[in-house]
Amino acid sequence: MPEFPDIVVYIEALNKRITGRKLERARLESPFLLRTATPPISSVEGKTVRELRRLGKRICIGLESDLWLVFHLMIAGRLHWKDNPGAAARAAQKTPRLPSKRNLAAFEFDNGTLSLTEAGTQRRASLHVFEGQERARALDRGGIELFHPARGQDPGLGEFIELSSFVSVLKSENHTLKRALTDPRLFSGIGNAYSDEILWEAQLSPIRLTQKLTDDELDRLHQATQKTLTEWVERLREDAGDRFPEKVTAFREGMAVHGRYKETCPRCGARIQRIRYATNETNYCPRCQTGGKLLADRALSRILRDDWPKTAEDFG
Repeated sequence: MPEFPDIVVYIEALNKRITGRKLERARLESPFLLRTATPPISSVEGKTVRELRRLGKRICIGLESDLWLVFHLMIAGRLHWKDNPGAAARAAQKTPRLPSKRNLAAFEFDNGTLSLTEAGTQRRASLHVFEGQERARALDRGGIELFHPARGQDPGLGEFIELSSFVSVLKSENHTLKRALTDPRLFSGIGNAYSDEILWEAQLSPIRLTQKLTDDELDRLHQATQKTLTEWVERLREDAGDRFPEKVTAFREGMAVHGRYKETCPRCGARIQRIRYATNETNYCPRCQTGGKLLADRALSRILRDDWPKTAEDFG
């Protein structure tokens, strides 16, 4: 699922291409994508894009007449851009069906086409059309924005929130660190991938309880969150350059632990371990983060019972 760094870079790329541009035509190919009935999708056609905003992990496109397109890409949704100077002229003509089952929608501007695809068959990606930004804000889960200025005003990076505010939110409920960082009611935009990277940077266990952290651990976590998110925004910006970001993935070259099960930790050389649950997984270094202890994988430990290794060395 695209998270804070990915969404920031998506919005920056869209700002360069569609702000001030007229949306000539909106085409939907999947009946499951659009989650609102009014106003109709046709209401955005002929309107000029005024601004873009980030709302958690959502991308919000604001048009004339206070109309908003709000996208949530979920796990497998991705955006694509194709320069097409003749789009405006062709938009008035009958356009053929989108060629692939992965294509859910296309938005034709006078300078190109923005398309939305989704891999797989589950169709979790969503699009809402709202009249009035307050209705769009109703989708906000309430998590604090980690970078100033205030929520919704700037998709990019500003000053990171102060330690006291960060700690206040983190300790408002007594959860594991992994759950707390990925809870959209607490923090805006952090998901499975970057929470793994943050906890590795802070050298903290993903199952450590938030209300049990020492002052030193809280400070390390605060600094690690800022460093991880800032560095990955900068990396993704550099990777994309002037191109539209096409290679958006949760498993990126250069990540320390996420998606690197059984590979070596770049800091200590131990083998990265994981906890699997449902469709997600937590990746961590047992030497850097858990004092050499292996965290029980629910699936495997249930099968192996007493044979489940207790330390990274036992795991072999």
